[in-house]
Amino acid sequence: MPHLALYTFGALKSPLSVPTPLTSEFYELGEAVYREISRHPGYLARAEPVGGSRGVLFDADWGAWGEFAVPAWYDKGRTAETTALAATLSLWTALRPAFDAIYTGLHRAALNRRYDWFERNAHPNYVFWWVADGETPTWQDGVSRLAHLDGHGPTPRAFTFHHAFAPDGTPAETKANAKANANANATDKAAGTGPESERVR
Repeated sequence: MPHLALYTFGALKSPLSVPTPLTSEFYELGEAVYREISRHPGYLARAEPVGGSRGVLFDADWGAWGEFAVPAWYDKGRTAETTALAATLSLWTALRPAFDAIYTGLHRAALNRRYDWFERNAHPNYVFWWVADGETPTWQDGVSRLAHLDGHGPTPRAFTFHHAFAPDGTPAETKANAKANANANATDKAAGTGPESERVR
């Protein structure tokens, strides 16, 4: 059975290495979010560096997840001292469990505060695509799919909660789509951000 890959990306307001209260809070909350999500039904795995140091992304060994990569529009630093981004790459059994994990609990709380840490821009900050059972998506896969979504909108190759597709390429009409639209639109309306339909953080 195919699995669902999820790539997220956001440029931070300040480098990860800068010891500000917001940076410390971001790290602490992020670690708690990861612990909670890892126990969520439907979660399978996420990319983690092999013996990596905190904040080291570009030079880390990511094993089967491949070499770390970022979208072309990221224009900040790439060293441990200057990197100013947060990215995730994970595997899920289906769309609904991923939706539930993202829009509930600690991640929902973090989502509501995303612009305390992240810069606003016109690009999508997450993308889904289906992978074959046993396949491990790579960082470059995530970057490519996000670029495809940015350039072409949602398609079976790269899609969102709000415009999702089944493994066979047909539109996925689920309750998660309707609820995701309602929740995300309400959050973005309150934050004054957009486009409303393609953003998570």
